[in-house]
Amino acid sequence: MTSAPSLAGCPRWELPEIAFTGRSNAGKSSLINALTATKGLARTSKTPGRTRLLNFFAAGEYLALVDLPGYGYARMPEVEATKVAAMTSEYLDSRRNLIALVVVIDARRAPEREEFALVEAMAQSGRGILIAGTKCDKLKRSERATASRRLAQLSRDVILCSALDNEGLDDIRRRLLEWSRENAPHPRGAAAKES
Repeated sequence: MTSAPSLAGCPRWELPEIAFTGRSNAGKSSLINALTATKGLARTSKTPGRTRLLNFFAAGEYLALVDLPGYGYARMPEVEATKVAAMTSEYLDSRRNLIALVVVIDARRAPEREEFALVEAMAQSGRGILIAGTKCDKLKRSERATASRRLAQLSRDVILCSALDNEGLDDIRRRLLEWSRENAPHPRGAAAKES
């Protein structure tokens, strides 16, 4: 629908928003494309860190998905990296439409400081949290339980998934719909909610 460089540029709508965040190489944009079954909806790149704006996608008439800039491995000047981090923090801290956060983590690695901080902040705000362990198709069967236990340090709501073979996507879609229903969504185009 639109991209915003700051909280002030976010859409003035009443749609509840579910944001996706994660490291620059976690497969966040690929997950959004797979969940919506729309190839190329969220731009993917072989170079991590291409997402540098808040990108808003309408998921039907009653929900919006927000692709947040990744963190971690992005190669960008320090000044720009600081600006992007501040923009993301402002959105997470102050956007009233935000009802839940999907923290996207490569299932092959353990959560780190950034993920724990994000989850703690969301828990204090009362918003929903889902941990999406991506690239689970690359795990051996014997490694899956370990991966789930590692990710469960962040939240009990963990789903291993794969944008490549669609594993876990229906479970994530169901969770997004539950959040949408719980938050009394309004049709797109209704009176704007202040950001």
